Amino acid sequence: MLRSRLCSAAISAAGVALVVLFMSACSVPAARSGGATPPPGATAAPSKQPKPSPSAKPKPTPTVPKLTGSVVPVNLPPQAGIGPFGSIKSTGSASIALTFDDGPDPVYTPKMLDLLKKHGVRATFCVVGTQAARYPALVKRIVADGHTICNHTWQHRMDLGKQSKEVILTDLRDTNKAILKAAPRAKIKYFRAPGGYFSPQLVQLAAALGMKSVYWSLDTRDWEFAKYDHGQPMVDHIVETVRSGARRGSIILAHDFHKPDTLMAFTALVPWLKKYFKLIPMPT
Repeated sequence: MLRSRLCSAAISAAGVALVVLFMSACSVPAARSGGATPPPGATAAPSKQPKPSPSAKPKPTPTVPKLTGSVVPVNLPPQAGIGPFGSIKSTGSASIALTFDDGPDPVYTPKMLDLLKKHGVRATFCVVGTQAARYPALVKRIVADGHTICNHTWQHRMDLGKQSKEVILTDLRDTNKAILKAAPRAKIKYFRAPGGYFSPQLVQLAAALGMKSVYWSLDTRDWEFAKYDHGQPMVDHIVETVRSGARRGSIILAHDFHKPDTLMAFTALVPWLKKYFKLIPMPT
């Protein structure tokens, strides 16, 4: 009898232990998910959601500046002097020459050509040989529209002036060949060294190929984004630079390769310059 009672007690104790173990096991998922399930009627604690990262504010689209004010640049004295190693720094007359380097660019060169054509203005395009070979139709249009074309080396090599005579001649000749292949009637009378890094030998060899070396007298510095930024700040900088520095005989340096801000600036500048100056391509 006693043994039977002891066995019953042992079985009951074992059953309680199994129930406890089972309930403990059921509580594990709740603990992994951040705590036990709240009792009925209780408000669950809000789950912490990651805060969305703030999205970058889009930069405003540049607008064409309205050129107002009583600026009368024609009263400035004519541009004078020569550039490095005898390169040309002035048109030699009261007229101004607009020059655009590094193209042709498939997007911005056509737009610049459209702008100039709209206002009846011709300019000078200093083209890179590799770009001329890649976009011959644009070279052909530059010439057909009456603009002057200028050799700007085969691949915009800044140290070309330090190279051997053979390297320089090959570079300049290859560039001229690419231009003439696209526009056989083109007159290539000018050469501009990338960055203005002329050397006596570079000027002499360009002259041997029938090209005058052309520098500039007013640099828009439309490539200096670290200082002037992109968008409206650069547009305003270009406009202010030209308005304050243009004078009779100026050769103005700008770029048409990957330069939307330059295009926007000259949309305002071309009619303004036309009001005060005669705009010409470098004469051929």
